[in-house]
Amino acid sequence: MSDSRSVKTVAGEKGIKKMKCEPQPKTVKGTVVLGKPAPADLATGVHFPVDWFHELLGHRVSLQLISADTPDPENKLTGRLGKPAHLQNWIKTFAPWKNNESAFDVTFDWDDDMGVPGAFLIRNNHQNEFLLKHVTIENVPDHGRVHFICDSWVYPADPHKRDRIFFANKAYLPHETPKPLLKFREEELQSLRGDGTGERKVCDRIYDYDCYNDLCEPGKGATHIRPILGGSVEYPYPRRGRTGRPPAKEDDRFESRIPLLNSMSIYVPRDERFGQIKMSDLLAFSVKSIIHFLKPGIEGLCGDGEFNCLADIMELYEGGIKIPKGHFAESFRESIPWEMFKEIFRPDGDTLFKFPKPHVIRRNNDGWGTDEEFAREMLAGVDPNVICRLKEFPPESKLNPGNNPAFKEYLEKNLCGQSICEAIASNKLFILDHYDTLMPYLRWINETSTKTYATRTLLFLKDDGTLKPLAIELSLPHPDGDEFGVISNVLTPTEEEGAGRTLWKIAKAYVSANDSGYHQLISHWLKTHAVIEPFIIATNRQLSVLHPIHKLLHPHFRDTMNINAFARQILISAGGALEMTVFSAKYSLEMSSAVYKDWVFPDQALPADLIKRGMAVEDEESRHGVRLLIEDYPFAVDGLEIWSAIKEWVREYCSFYYKNDDAVLKDPELQQWWKELREVGHGDLKDKPWWPRMESREELIETSTIIIWVASALHAAINFGQYPYGGYMPNRPAATRRLLPEEGTPDYEELTTHPEKAFLKTVTPQPLTVLGISLVEILSKHSADEVYLGKRDPAEWTADEVPREAFRRFGERLEKIEKMIEEMNGDPTKWRNRTGPVEMPYTLLYPSSEVGLTAKGIPNSISI
Repeated sequence: MSDSRSVKTVAGEKGIKKMKCEPQPKTVKGTVVLGKPAPADLATGVHFPVDWFHELLGHRVSLQLISADTPDPENKLTGRLGKPAHLQNWIKTFAPWKNNESAFDVTFDWDDDMGVPGAFLIRNNHQNEFLLKHVTIENVPDHGRVHFICDSWVYPADPHKRDRIFFANKAYLPHETPKPLLKFREEELQSLRGDGTGERKVCDRIYDYDCYNDLCEPGKGATHIRPILGGSVEYPYPRRGRTGRPPAKEDDRFESRIPLLNSMSIYVPRDERFGQIKMSDLLAFSVKSIIHFLKPGIEGLCGDGEFNCLADIMELYEGGIKIPKGHFAESFRESIPWEMFKEIFRPDGDTLFKFPKPHVIRRNNDGWGTDEEFAREMLAGVDPNVICRLKEFPPESKLNPGNNPAFKEYLEKNLCGQSICEAIASNKLFILDHYDTLMPYLRWINETSTKTYATRTLLFLKDDGTLKPLAIELSLPHPDGDEFGVISNVLTPTEEEGAGRTLWKIAKAYVSANDSGYHQLISHWLKTHAVIEPFIIATNRQLSVLHPIHKLLHPHFRDTMNINAFARQILISAGGALEMTVFSAKYSLEMSSAVYKDWVFPDQALPADLIKRGMAVEDEESRHGVRLLIEDYPFAVDGLEIWSAIKEWVREYCSFYYKNDDAVLKDPELQQWWKELREVGHGDLKDKPWWPRMESREELIETSTIIIWVASALHAAINFGQYPYGGYMPNRPAATRRLLPEEGTPDYEELTTHPEKAFLKTVTPQPLTVLGISLVEILSKHSADEVYLGKRDPAEWTADEVPREAFRRFGERLEKIEKMIEEMNGDPTKWRNRTGPVEMPYTLLYPSSEVGLTAKGIPNSISI
């Protein structure tokens, strides 16, 4: 800040003399940091000029400070506005927090009546958008430094009715907001809600709800029609972000779809779009190319479409699929934008699709086929939150419990001398049960290319802490009609060579295919991606960026709306990637809707989930409040550590802002957020009695912990193992295509004469295997710009010191958890389920990770 009167020198004919000047206005200096654009911004298609930095100087960008202390003399409801200030010098020596950031000087005229700036308005008179990262003002009189975290795209002023506003990085409950800022706070929320009409444009920042009416293309005929999910009793579903596209011409019940080549232009609020690093590291164009450009080419490359032996599959990792010479190779290359997708093809001479070796076969090629590994992955695999303790026999079912005396007789011969009742009472029997989920759809599913069963797998907990598969029940609808019940077949392990051994291996494949589809559609898509999106929309509509709960949750929403929008366009749509690769085909999303009817928000808390599945019991003396009934349950052991760390952090944070229950009850933004989330975002379940009432601080802490757990650790546990476990198709086939052969047929004879071929003719064929593992490889990778649990970008995310210190402790606790996991993985004798026959340590809940395909790391959000 300059003095009120300065002295300067003036050169004249008689030499240099000093003269007094008039009082100079006071100023304060600041720094404006922008995201540096690439030559062509992939998200918008806007081409930036080469001299972009100089284009922003002069009067092209202006900022006006808003006082948090002093009201505007002409409008007492708003803070006093400072004079416009403009970007001045491009600071070439600026050391960015991350790559692709650049800084500019800005100088604000200062009036002593201004007080402390609590916000600023920014106007963009430049021809292009820019990413405003943060603004810092130094040496504010009687205050010091003021920092504004922005991280938002600012569009040219002409199309918009008002300048953008950004607030300083201090959190306020609504009633604590400085009065000069209160009206700005309310107006900003109103602008984010929009009016619910019109088609959204790329520059919009409007959050609104819609049902899933955009998954099908009626113009392509009946094969591309699917039910509308959400808004009905028959097909309930969480809401997704509204795009406002016009209805389809052929059927106005459905929203029109955009062309596949324009998939990345699907609307999400501008600040929800992928950053440049995410865009370039992979994502959307790679997936789109695999699914829509490559399928015909892969089918040609794969010849008859069959793997004849397991060695053929190993060629995908050791040799790759070769592009044949001649006309086909040339036409194949010409049919795709090769340069754009060359990294995913990994061409090595004439090689196409040489994949990295999945973790599950890196150390032991054969361990995956053992019964111990088959069972272990129910506790430490890619879908470890489905297995349940068996509480009664026959297994409980809402449809048809059934009974099988032979089943019972076999079990009692293999329970180490215990009866079934004794084994149940001693918590020794467990079940992986997909019967109720699949059976209502199985008759229809088996009319597609899929041929499968609804499976139930019973397991016994041995004294060494590992699980032993006892029997697999394979059930089909009765051929004469549902009123006649089901037909079930029970298969059991055998060590004898011959057809029985191959049948058992195939039975395990049916179980794995059931579980693979359930994992993708329900554990993964529905219970993380889909259920979180309404929380993102409600948070942005009802909680101001000044609200402490907005600041708490915001990092856990990054990229989720964009990946979900892309999924609707490419992956879960009619004829999309999931329908092509999982067994449930065109009934996939409809089946997930049926499961959503029984979704319970409080049960998403890990301790509640474990108790509900019978995998744990309440225990007040235990460190986590529950005691595991399988001590060596890696997902639960690591998960409870992460859960407790999150909850402790959330408790400290919420307790700083909410001193008692009354503060929660009287917070209008919080109450409206929770009301809208229940009644609109998850409106199909709004009348369920289990919703928290949001009347106490404890309810707020538990709710916030569940949201963070689902968006970070739970998603990590069921996402980043997809390729490490499922990249080797025999370990987790996504579909089966024939039923068990009948005795006396050539196919049955093949079970003995060519067991590998018989197995491979049952599971996913070669073309869809290549497509499927291409997809899960992409979805299992960490981007270079990932931010992991316990980290925040930027580090100076709040001006409140107590929450910052609590967050630091949270990060330190996660580091200790990492070391604990490493130590347990290093003791495979004591913790056999952590590595298993495949010698693959369980690291999916290891908090940090490097870039790429690591099988570890917990990102803050569902970002892939």
